[in-house]
Amino acid sequence: MGRSTYIGIAAAFAFSSFAFRFFLKPHQHHQPSRLFTVQELSLYNGTDEQLPIFLGILGSVFDVTKGKSHYGVGGAYNHFAGRDASRAFVSGNFTGDGLTDTLRGLSSSEVKSVVEWRDFFIKTYTFVGRLVGRYYDFRGIPTKYLKNAEAKAARGAQLLEKQKKEEKKIPNCNSKWSQHEGGEVWCDDGYPRLMQRPLEIALTGKMSKRCVCLKEEEFQQPGLEVYEGCDYHAKACKV
Repeated sequence: MGRSTYIGIAAAFAFSSFAFRFFLKPHQHHQPSRLFTVQELSLYNGTDEQLPIFLGILGSVFDVTKGKSHYGVGGAYNHFAGRDASRAFVSGNFTGDGLTDTLRGLSSSEVKSVVEWRDFFIKTYTFVGRLVGRYYDFRGIPTKYLKNAEAKAARGAQLLEKQKKEEKKIPNCNSKWSQHEGGEVWCDDGYPRLMQRPLEIALTGKMSKRCVCLKEEEFQQPGLEVYEGCDYHAKACKV
């Protein structure tokens, strides 16, 4: 067997090892240790001191007992214990219908935040299983709803990155605020203008604006506004 053959075998082995570690590495959730029903998960809400405290997010169930001061009875986040209240992680509605796992009507940015919360629990607490229902079926396989949520979060991340790159091309205004003098924006080079952020509609469902510094030859761009009460050629504006 020649030298080139040995080199080829070694290269193939090295690539196989790399592929296994970086592409074929089992996901932490690949084989859940347990499947929960909604009723079973509700038992782990911190009221029974003989049981650990579990919570669900996007159908993944985590043991948060080590955070008992937060998730146990009387804790600030006890409303998350014993249930999947994915929506409440971004809505801030911790009562009644707000403690639900549905993401219906949330923007790409909000769904992205929920996924990031799930990532936080993966890194911080112990994964113990999956909740059968909206996000996983009775076999523990991800549902279409979960795949759509993760895809929406990924689109949100892409849009946010695109927005950041676009906004780097036009500098933001300087700004300051004080209780006595209020707010002020100003430009060292150019003039303050309010500019629409079109990607914000796809991200949050709302149109927002930012203060940018533009030269006079750039005033013809669409979606620009002069600050109310501010001179057309002013370098600084009260807001």
